[in-house]
Amino acid sequence: MFDTVLVANRGEIAVRVIRTLRRLGVRSVAVFSDADADARHVVEADTAVRLGPAPAADSYLSADRLLAAARRSGAQAVHPGYGFLAENAAFARACADAGLVFIGPPADAIELMGDKIRAKETVAAHRVPIVPGSSGSGLTDDQLIAAARQIGTPVLLKPSAGGGGKGMRLVRDEALLAEEIAAARREARGSFGDDTLLVERWIDRPRHIEIQVLADAHGHVIHLGERECSLQRRHQKVVEEAPSVLLDEATRAAMGEAAVQAARSCGYVGAGTVEFIVPGADPGAYCFMEMNTRLQVEHPVTELVTGLDLVEWQLRVACGEELSFGQADVTLTGHAVEARVCAEDPARGFLPSGGTVLALREPQGDGVRTDSGLSQGTEVGSLYDPMLSKVVAYGPDRPTALRRLRAALADTVILGVATNTGFLRALLAHPDVVSGALDTGLVERDVESLTAGGVPEEVYVAAALLRQAALAPAGADGGWVDPFSVPSGWRMGGEPAWTTHPVRVAGLDPVVLAVRGDQVRVGDGPPVRARLAAADADGGRVVVHVDGVTHVFHRAGEWLGRDARTWQVLDHDPVEAALLGAAGGGGTGALTAPMPGTVTVVKVAAGDEVTAGQSLLVVEAMKMEHVITAPHDGTVTTIDVRPGSTVAMDQVLAVVTPLAAPTEEES
Repeated sequence: MFDTVLVANRGEIAVRVIRTLRRLGVRSVAVFSDADADARHVVEADTAVRLGPAPAADSYLSADRLLAAARRSGAQAVHPGYGFLAENAAFARACADAGLVFIGPPADAIELMGDKIRAKETVAAHRVPIVPGSSGSGLTDDQLIAAARQIGTPVLLKPSAGGGGKGMRLVRDEALLAEEIAAARREARGSFGDDTLLVERWIDRPRHIEIQVLADAHGHVIHLGERECSLQRRHQKVVEEAPSVLLDEATRAAMGEAAVQAARSCGYVGAGTVEFIVPGADPGAYCFMEMNTRLQVEHPVTELVTGLDLVEWQLRVACGEELSFGQADVTLTGHAVEARVCAEDPARGFLPSGGTVLALREPQGDGVRTDSGLSQGTEVGSLYDPMLSKVVAYGPDRPTALRRLRAALADTVILGVATNTGFLRALLAHPDVVSGALDTGLVERDVESLTAGGVPEEVYVAAALLRQAALAPAGADGGWVDPFSVPSGWRMGGEPAWTTHPVRVAGLDPVVLAVRGDQVRVGDGPPVRARLAAADADGGRVVVHVDGVTHVFHRAGEWLGRDARTWQVLDHDPVEAALLGAAGGGGTGALTAPMPGTVTVVKVAAGDEVTAGQSLLVVEAMKMEHVITAPHDGTVTTIDVRPGSTVAMDQVLAVVTPLAAPTEEES
């Protein structure tokens, strides 16, 4: 086994790899950019090396800086994690040239499977079924359009390089092909440095099922069963589970053998994943989509049902060990489900969010595992991937695993950063998810119902009370505060006491708000978890957490929120709570940045006349593009940004003045 391994990644995956290294007694080396100097993976590693400035191109994507860090730290091997350079053949070769072991497949296998066009041709030659689509590499826009017309819409545009759904476009209208090809090329070029595209037939209501493979350098290749990855949004996986409820033993064995043949076709060594698209009505008609030549985000569900540590076996195979077990020794026991917790706001169309993690509680315990790169004080920005952590639940059967995961997500507190935990809980309770009737379009079809839901009354009450406390905090005069005199429920030992706060709501009978620790109960209602993240010095901003969802409040009158309530706290002045609404302040027609990011495209100039819904700008954040459109017919009177501009959330980008209404005479 290696003495020292450098982990060429960040966040939760770096923490995950470091955990196995520590268990095996291997010294771990973390790397970090200036943005991650105090990150959790840096703290948990045995040593850490600075790479450079915050932009990934100057740090995590710099092969030269990573190799220099490996030399400085005395590392013998490099674990690339996933993302960044994990599937970069040039980096794998550079490691070998530097005398380092790349803990992954051979560079030739990465190169071959990283080109989706060549990959399909290669596996097809080994009798692995593939999805019908275009053939040949380097197709022009006109050739892609011709291929799409020959296949017939709907079609899927896919970058030949990379993965993770980046640059993928589903096109149902032939007239939009040229526009969607341009957008797909732009995103592929930005994400992978390669804008080569292919086009494939779209299968309606498909299921996305992948097979985990493991191969050593001695010719042994086995599979570790499948993972169901059909719950997706914008081609990005949201929830994954193992095993799939769709497959019977015969289909599982056939798909597993197809995955093994795909791995053999490229001389694969290490842990990898072969992805298939499967018609829900005919599981036997599965087709190869692509192979991911790295560890997957969702690998924990396979670990839980097989009892294997995939990172450990990556290390052992990289050291030259043979697999100590064969296909007949692999058994799948129980069921595991994983949910990806991301810095995004479902209430605002899943726009990326950011901020400081002011309070953190991550679930653990019986049947629950959390892989996370977070710690209190972590700054979540727009430079890197939005995934913050993964919450995984295991049980003897699928209903138990789903129930445990929903409870674990409700117990997940990441205050200060909007996350998708509430959406994930709603998704896991969806009738089709509970029954196992999944497909890749389920989330998009029902996204409105999955993100709907009112704000509980106790959230408004808590926000009002917390703002009241901020207006007159205990000890504000600088004097000492006796903790026994503060009605906080604090005590020296045992359970905190419930403290009560009588609250009068205009037009309603008085109610009693009871608080104990992080639990809130209104009247005789059931207790729910609620946490204060922060309140401005003047009480103008409060963040409350309830059941996995964070709600941000501002003072009514200072922010045009989507909802506002006024509360009367007994013996105190009235206080207001206004729930933060959709972005768009700054005056009529002002277009604001929906999230912190970078402007990549500006399609208009001051003085241009535009129509409602017309695309004006593109803002990119966390590897995702977001189109800013005209709110109405009008004239662009102000444009304050250009391509490359870095913008903050709610920053005014442009102003579109509506066209003057016609006079009565003109009408």
